[in-house]
Amino acid sequence: AALRRAGAPEGTPRVPPQDLPSRPRRNRRSEYIRRATRDTILTPDNFILPLFVHDGGEDIPIASMPGCSRLGWDTGLPRAVEEAVAAGVHQVVLFPKTPEHLKSPLGEEAYNPDGLAQRAISLLKREFGRELEVYTDVALDPYSSDGHDGIVRDDGVILNDETVEMLCRQAVSQAEAGADVVSPSDMMDGRVGAIRAALDEAGHTEVSIMSYTAKYASAFYGPFRDALASAPRPGQEGRVIPPNKKTYQQDPANWREALREAEADELEGADIMMVKPGMPYLDIIRLLKDNSSLPIAAYHVSGEYAMIKAASMQGWLDERDCVLEALLCMKRAGSDLILTYYATQAAKWLQDEL
Repeated sequence: AALRRAGAPEGTPRVPPQDLPSRPRRNRRSEYIRRATRDTILTPDNFILPLFVHDGGEDIPIASMPGCSRLGWDTGLPRAVEEAVAAGVHQVVLFPKTPEHLKSPLGEEAYNPDGLAQRAISLLKREFGRELEVYTDVALDPYSSDGHDGIVRDDGVILNDETVEMLCRQAVSQAEAGADVVSPSDMMDGRVGAIRAALDEAGHTEVSIMSYTAKYASAFYGPFRDALASAPRPGQEGRVIPPNKKTYQQDPANWREALREAEADELEGADIMMVKPGMPYLDIIRLLKDNSSLPIAAYHVSGEYAMIKAASMQGWLDERDCVLEALLCMKRAGSDLILTYYATQAAKWLQDEL
C-alpha cells in the first residue's frame, strides 16, 4: 500500500515501496556506517611536503603560491619541518633556488658538496634524524643557465647520456649529504639504472630512488617555475633553447608510454614510481598501480595548489573540503604517497576529524 512518509512535505506523492532488495543508500545513512565501510583512508603518513629553500635568512613569499615561501635554508626551513613533524608529516622533499651567478650550461653546482641543497639536507638530518625522511630532486634545471633538466646542445637538442652522467654525480652528492631518497625528475632515458649503479658503487645501497616515472609536459607547473626561476630561457645568438620540455617529458595525450616508462624504471631499480601532475592524471596513477608492485606516488603540483588557493581566497570554494577531497581522490586512484604543498595543513585538518 502507498504510504505517506512521516514528516514529508505536504503534497509529497504517496507511492508503494519499490521492490529493491539492494539499496546502496543503507550503507550511507550515518557518519559511523560511512566511516566503517570506507574504502580509502587518508592519513598524514601518505604526505610528502615539498619545500623551496634559498641561500638567505629571510623567508620570501611566492606570489603565485599564496602561503608558500622560499625558506631560509637554516632558519625558515627547520621551522617549517618542525611544524610538519608535529602535525604528523615525516617526509619532505627539497627544491633549492640556486643563485643566478652559480648557474651554468652544465649545471655543475648540482653536485657541489657545499651547495645549497647539500647543506639543507645535512642540516635536516642533524636536527631531525630518524624522525624525518629527506627526499631530493635530481635534475639540472635549478642549476642550468638554460633552464632545462638536461644539457642543451647549440641546435636545441637536450643531450641524454651526457645529462645522465651529471645526474649520477648529483645523486651521489645528495646521498653523501644524508639524503634518504633521491628523486630523478628529469625524464632522461636510462637515468634510474645509471643512478642506482652510481649510488651502489659509492656505497649508498640503502638510499632509495623515487623516480618521476610518468612526468607530463604539463601547463600546471607554472608557479613552481616561478618559485625557482627555473623556466627555459631564451637562446642567445647562435644557440637554440627549446621554449618547453616536450622532447623529454610525456605528451598529455598519451597513456601507453607511461607503461613503457614504468617497465623500464622498475627493471632499472626504482623503489617508488611517481605520476606528475596528480588530479588531471588519476587514470595514469591507476594504470601504474594496476601494473606494478612498487609503491606509487602522485604530485599535487603547484598549479593545482594555486587554483584551489585562489578560488578559496575569493570565497568560491571551501579550501579545506576541496583539498582533502583532492588528496583522497589521488589515494583512491592508487597513490601510496602524495607530494602536496598542503601537507602540513591537511595533516592538521585530518587530526581535527579524529
